[in-house]
Amino acid sequence: MIKPRARRPNVPSSLSRLVVAAIAIVVLLLAGNARAQSPYDVRATSEVAEYGDTDHVFIFTPSIAGTVARPTAGWTVNGSYLVDVVSAASVDIVSTASRRWTEVRQAGALDATYKPGTFGVTVSGGVSDEPDYVSWSAGALLSQDLMDKNLTLVAGYGHSHDVSGRTGTPFSVFSHTIETDAIRAGATLVLDRLTTGSLLVDGVFVNGDTSKPYRYIPLFAPGTNVPVGASIDLVNALRLNERPFEQVPLTRNRYALTLRLAHRFHASTSRLEARLYDDTWGLLAQTTDVRHVFDLGRRFELGPHLRVTNQSAVNFWQRAYTLGPGPSYPVYRTGDRELGPLFNLTGGGGGRWGIGPARDPMKWSLGLEVEATYTHFLDDLYLTSRTSVLGALSITGEF
Repeated sequence: MIKPRARRPNVPSSLSRLVVAAIAIVVLLLAGNARAQSPYDVRATSEVAEYGDTDHVFIFTPSIAGTVARPTAGWTVNGSYLVDVVSAASVDIVSTASRRWTEVRQAGALDATYKPGTFGVTVSGGVSDEPDYVSWSAGALLSQDLMDKNLTLVAGYGHSHDVSGRTGTPFSVFSHTIETDAIRAGATLVLDRLTTGSLLVDGVFVNGDTSKPYRYIPLFAPGTNVPVGASIDLVNALRLNERPFEQVPLTRNRYALTLRLAHRFHASTSRLEARLYDDTWGLLAQTTDVRHVFDLGRRFELGPHLRVTNQSAVNFWQRAYTLGPGPSYPVYRTGDRELGPLFNLTGGGGGRWGIGPARDPMKWSLGLEVEATYTHFLDDLYLTSRTSVLGALSITGEF
């Protein structure tokens, strides 16, 4: 996303100290809870993640999460909070003669489940805030166990309200409102004592202008040959003076079908996920995700992860949009390469090291995940490929 020159400094040290202080308070409270032999099960996690790619986008994300449950009463509460510090100088920014920008996003989420028997209800909510985008969401999910808990049916609904604007401009002067409704239905089946499978169907219905207010679209004269992965200098030499803002359709219905399988071996676990996606913009995609986790003694878990995605383009995608007679702009136009045809391959893995007491070493654990992703853009104006690396280090305690 192209944004104007940043007006904000990097995330202040006081915010970092606040995150660290919050983590320390959570740990102290949980430790006190453990000493009191409380009937509650408590779990807390602190994580730091770092992302970087060859398009000069970098993201630093500290986060905390916690769970409090009372199994005998059938209820569980989960909460999380994160801070995204994003710094970008991508080809999209450079092509508009804009400088690197930096901004901070904060997000929090909370959900609660009550399931004293075979029927359960989960309610959830979340908020997200950044200089030019605010969002809140709420939802509910119902679950019903059947066949002696060998079959679980789920059905749910969620709604989100987003407001998109421009950095440095009040929402009262410029903003787009986006309303999203989501439904989910599915089932999980215990196939045998070592294998489970699930099938989920999701529908997401978006209403509002999701066009990026910073994204300008270069236009070309009819018949102009603009090659894939053209340089900025070549594009500037070929394009016309007109450069309208991005404009995408105001509604988008999205549908997904997801199949998951998990099998427990003697000393390892395999998980397979296959997902099919379609929407009213004409985008078709399929994703296959495989993870295998090995138990290396009582204190170590380690395993690889592989994900493959293939995607077609939306029906209004063009590598080089042309100016019509009049002159007139194309009705729909986008510079978001994630809406074009692409191939995506992710490989990596991670593990956990139990540092707890000998009787239960995984009550306290250190986690590490490292993944690299290669994306090949088949029909993009500036980029033909992008490589990114994501790493996350976490510590988790159970009480």
